[in-house]
Amino acid sequence: MSVLLEFAMFPTSDECRKGASVSHQVAKIIDMIDRSGLPYQLTPMGTIVEASSVKEALGIVERAYEELGECERVYSTIKLDIRKGELGRLKGKIASVEEKIGRSVKR
Repeated sequence: MSVLLEFAMFPTSDECRKGASVSHQVAKIIDMIDRSGLPYQLTPMGTIVEASSVKEALGIVERAYEELGECERVYSTIKLDIRKGELGRLKGKIASVEEKIGRSVKR
């Protein structure tokens, strides 16, 4: 099974923000994802992680929230694309589109 999780998570409470920036808090989450060993892609609007089960994907969300445990309020969006079959869709979906248009897409 391949589960693509796209999510964004950041604090909205003042004690965890530095002005308008939340990058220091987001960096904690990205470090945790990196240490998990799962393939991921950071984007300007969120992060995409490929997991082998829904449970594993939601575990990443739970661990991300734990990284922001000192924050009073946290905002999150979550999308899942669940498909039976092999892993590798994080890169495979992009490669499929590039093949069809005959060139690499900007990343």
